[in-house]
Amino acid sequence: MPDRTLVMGVVNVTPDSFSDGGRWFDADAAIAHGLELVADGADILDVGGESTRPGAARVEPEEELRRVVPVIRELAGRGIRVSVDTMRAATAQAAVEAGAEIINDVSAGLADAAMGPIAAETGARYVAMHWRGHSDRMDSLAEYADVAVEVRDELAQRVDALVAAGVDHERLILDPGLGFAKRGDQNWELLGRLDVLAGLGLPMLVGASRKRFLGAMLPGDASVTDRDLPTAVVSVLAAQAGAWAVRVHDVQGTRRALDVLGAWQSGRRD
Repeated sequence: MPDRTLVMGVVNVTPDSFSDGGRWFDADAAIAHGLELVADGADILDVGGESTRPGAARVEPEEELRRVVPVIRELAGRGIRVSVDTMRAATAQAAVEAGAEIINDVSAGLADAAMGPIAAETGARYVAMHWRGHSDRMDSLAEYADVAVEVRDELAQRVDALVAAGVDHERLILDPGLGFAKRGDQNWELLGRLDVLAGLGLPMLVGASRKRFLGAMLPGDASVTDRDLPTAVVSVLAAQAGAWAVRVHDVQGTRRALDVLGAWQSGRRD
């Protein structure tokens, strides 16, 4: 475990992301953006070629590969730690071959039965996110009696399945899946009870950046980027709760907020 919460910067190589409107869809633009995020303090870059925003349609496998592999190869070739954001085993395998160190699978292996064996074969670290269905129907699946306990239990089942497929337990990372089959109040309950998920004994990645439940706190005319300040606050609170990393779009603001937390903590006296 690192001695501080890491910052994972988002590099969307997509034309339809809710957060940046396709600004980095071109490979050269995506690479340049990734380098900017590293300069801003990103520890890891998460490169994705398929939008998972609510209602998003799936991308053809060949197109996803075309989008992400050149970007990953270039960034990893510069010594940058890279993660691939994908639900497809073939994309994960190609990304690791191109230099990715982490597979960030929002479906935790449920979208592609080959993902577990491929993750095991590559030896990459693997982020298993809580997921109940694809983006076009996930909002209808947000029914829980106790969201924190059910997310924990469903993730525990995925951990067991992934380990059975050969994935090293020590290489697993868990993500509560904020915004994925979760209503606003359920997201807040998950954040307030991260200790329940921490009980599984694995590192946690928290990805709240620019999501709808943060936008709901802002005036109706607020832009997506106005959600960056609430994101930074959530990132600090997640770090205090023991998060291994936070996944964000605004790396600079989050890095500064986490640096303030670090300075605060270093000033404590025994």
